[in-house]
Formats: sequence, structure tokens, C-alpha cells
Amino acid sequence: MRRERSDQNEKTASQDCPKFVVLLIVPWIIHDKRKRNRICLKKSSVILSSNWMNDTVKETKGKERITRCRNMTKENPLHNAISVAQPNILDCFGFCRHCQKEHRLPAALALPSALQLMADLEAQGRIDFALKTKDSKNTKFTEEADSRFATKYLWGAARGKMFGVLIATAPNGTTVCLRAFSGQYNGVWQIPGWAKPVFDLEAFHRVQDAEEKKIKDLGKQINAFAIDSEQRRELIRLRKRKSQILMRALHRLYRLRNFSGQIAGLEEIFPPRKGIPTGTGDCCAPKLLQHAAKYGLVPLGLAEFYWGRANASGSRQHGVFYLSCQAKCQPILGFMLCGLERGGIDGMTIC
Repeated sequence: MRRERSDQNEKTASQDCPKFVVLLIVPWIIHDKRKRNRICLKKSSVILSSNWMNDTVKETKGKERITRCRNMTKENPLHNAISVAQPNILDCFGFCRHCQKEHRLPAALALPSALQLMADLEAQGRIDFALKTKDSKNTKFTEEADSRFATKYLWGAARGKMFGVLIATAPNGTTVCLRAFSGQYNGVWQIPGWAKPVFDLEAFHRVQDAEEKKIKDLGKQINAFAIDSEQRRELIRLRKRKSQILMRALHRLYRLRNFSGQIAGLEEIFPPRKGIPTGTGDCCAPKLLQHAAKYGLVPLGLAEFYWGRANASGSRQHGVFYLSCQAKCQPILGFMLCGLERGGIDGMTIC
């Protein structure tokens, strides 16, 4: 009888809970010998519904589930929920080889705006928010909007994508909110209302387009030969060399800025003898910090989340906040954050 009542109460609670949820991955903080925080993910999570006030926080650890209510304030509705795990679990950070220090930018001030971006993606069903064309009732975008920018793309074969939000102070003292998506969106690098890539797009196409066509043509030639033929092996080696040369040429286009007024290339920032992963500099955090440094904005908070169909490995799930990637982003974020003025914002150290 008790079991039936428990099941019924749990069912009622689930019906009352909003459909839209946000999942925060909770890491364990491990201090290494250099006293820098290293973050390792563990099977533990905190789930927040979009109803911020008097919300229910469910903490899952293995097979156990603990449900408890927390009072969230309108001024900072996510602070209490985040403190269930660790207060700085989503901070943007990295070690700067130039000044030999770790720099960190809090996520907390950007989380409400990131949740609003989630709501906009859900409601609009597209990402070209800057488009003003509406229907006769002025409620929805019309078919004149570019179909490439619909969010249904994120649920197809290409799968989902990381999105990021940066809150910053402009030179005139106003607070601004910047948005970015990782890499390209359905083959497009630049969309109005979103942060641009860190490189010059025209220079990128001058370097890439012709060489990429040659590399693709080599792939067709490779397929024309038998698997064990010497001609095939030689063409594969040639394609590899051309791909490496092209990648190095593209990497030289990435000139990253920081808040000390410095500009450096990827090869200068990455540790010596360490390869630069494909896609480095194309993620949300580098795009947002590059824009802020270029236009004199002072970052206050940065948060990133995944939206759409889970990636092939299952390591990225819809509606989940994640740290910047360790392989591609953290080696350059230390340099990009370097130079932010020291001080506290609501008790949180910026740099």
C-alpha cells in the first residue's frame, strides 16, 4: 500500500514539473601538485526545471536519488542550485603559459541569460533571431527566413551543437549579452546576431577552398585503386601531407587576442611539441572572448550548453551545461583571459 502511494506521489510530482529541464554536470574538484584545479566528471548530476522559484532540485548519485526543495531568489535564481554541487563548476578557465598563471571567468552571471537563450531556441525554432520579418500577427517568423538556420538541423544527422553566452560591460558602462555557436551552423560561419569566427573569413576561403578541392579529388583517385596497391598507398600519403600543410596554413589565420592587448597565434599559445587539434579556436568561448577583447568589453560571466541531438559518443546531451573542452579550449583560454583587471564581482574573483 505504501509502495502504491509512493509511486502515485512521484507520478503526480512529475506531472507538475515543467517539461523543460536543464542538467548541470557535477564534477569533483581534484587539486594537483601545482595547486591548480583539475576537473573530472563523475556520474553525478543536478537537474533544474525552468521554474526557478521554489524549485525542486534532484541530485542523482548512482542508483540513489535525493529530492529536496530550495528557495531561489529572483536576483540570482541559480546560485542556490549551483551550490548544491560546487560554486565554480562551470567557470571558464585556463593556464596561461605567458604569465604562468591560471585565469578564470565565472559562469554564474551568464547562466540566467543562457537559460533565456534555451527558451528562445525552443520558442523560435531557429537561430536567426536578428531577422525582423514576421507574419501578419507579428508573432512568428515567416517562410522568408533562411531554412538553414532552423533548429531542426540540430536533431538531424549533423547532431547538436554547443552554444555560449557572455555577459560583459561595454566601455560606456552598459551591460551587454553576446551569443555564439561552435564552429559552423549548417555550413555557415557567420550569422547576424552571433559572434563571428576568430579569423578573417575571406582569408580563410582564399587559403582553404582551392586546396580542399584538390584533397577531395585525391580521395576520389584513391578509391579507384585496389586496397593493397602501391598507387593507392602513395596517394594516401600525398593526401595526408597536403591535409597537414593546409591545416598549418589555416592555423596561422587564427590570431587570438587577450585583455592585455596581446595578439598571438595558436602555435605560440599551445605548449611546444603538442599538436593543435582540428577545430581549435572555433568553440563558443574563444569566439566570445575574441569579440570582447577586440571591442573593449569587460567580461563578467560566460556559460556554455549543448542543444540538440546527443553527439555520437553520448558525451554531450541536450540542454546540458558543460565546461569548455579540455583538449581544444583550455590551452588557449588561459591566454585569452589574461589581462582581465583583478577584482571581485559579488565576491567572485574574475582573474
